Amino acid sequence: MYILEQPFYLYLLALIPLVVMAFLLLQWWKKRTQAKFAENRFLKQLAPDKSIFKPILKLIMICLTILSIVIALVNPKIGTKIETVKREGIDIVFALDVSRSMLAEDIAPNRLEKSKQLINQIINDLVGDRIGIVVYAATAHPLLPITTDYNAAKMFLQSANTDMLSSQGTAIKDALTMSQSFFNDQAQTNKLIIVISDGEDHEGNVAESAQALSQAGIKVFTIGVGKPTGDPIPLKEKGIVTGYIKNNQGETVISKLNEPLLMELAKEAGGYYQNGNNTQEVVDFIKDKLGAMNKTEFEAKEYSDFKDQFQWFLGLAIGFIFLDIFFLERKTWWLKNLNLFNEK
Repeated sequence: MYILEQPFYLYLLALIPLVVMAFLLLQWWKKRTQAKFAENRFLKQLAPDKSIFKPILKLIMICLTILSIVIALVNPKIGTKIETVKREGIDIVFALDVSRSMLAEDIAPNRLEKSKQLINQIINDLVGDRIGIVVYAATAHPLLPITTDYNAAKMFLQSANTDMLSSQGTAIKDALTMSQSFFNDQAQTNKLIIVISDGEDHEGNVAESAQALSQAGIKVFTIGVGKPTGDPIPLKEKGIVTGYIKNNQGETVISKLNEPLLMELAKEAGGYYQNGNNTQEVVDFIKDKLGAMNKTEFEAKEYSDFKDQFQWFLGLAIGFIFLDIFFLERKTWWLKNLNLFNEK
């Protein structure tokens, strides 16, 4: 198991294609300038020891140096052993609506991004609880099974988008069924499903599903994102709005927050509803309700004793720099005799 301590430094890898482009431009400029001075056959006579391969080799050394330095800055850490630890917590599954109605921008930046922000903030306040993530539209799809790895949960959460599921719609019932399948029936932990949605359900019978969950000892909290007044669902191309989704009659669809459905779902499952427009209110609400629930002890296997690995890549970078210094752009006498690169 490994973790990246400073992953944002990976953006520096963009320097490598820039260096390659600069090298190619430099070579083009050199050839153009040399052509003005003399013909190619005379240049070879004037500089017989000039290597064709060495500049490419120096470029490779520079690129490898940049790569090694970037990885050193990211500082990968490797877990050296697995430990079984005991924790007290609640099993929580987030059911995230990724239907197209979640692209409505009545709540900034849009309903889906707001929902992901809410889940992130809730995860930040969790201690010892296990979490899983389900995404749904017309069907439900498992995104992350029950785990104690909060960093992995955040990483998977960022990948959630409205293009994940080809069929569109909002099937809350399927999401609840799949969320329930995440729980271990033999585990005596408290179980909770948190549904984050605008409540536009196209399947119905959510009350029946909620009652079944309640009988199984699973609570459901619901968080509504959006506004009851609604907003059109934008169609974008390269971040620019090109139009809005229309119905079969050619009318612009107005997607509205369906609070009554979300309230009914929470009530039938013995849970609570909270409007999601204010992030801090949602976080405080979830924190308060989780604090009132009994936490059960369970065992979890975790990697521990993570060790830094940056020093190896820093050493490689230094080695590549020294190699680059000693790689001159003229032919090496013993390599010239071997003629490894078929240079005449």
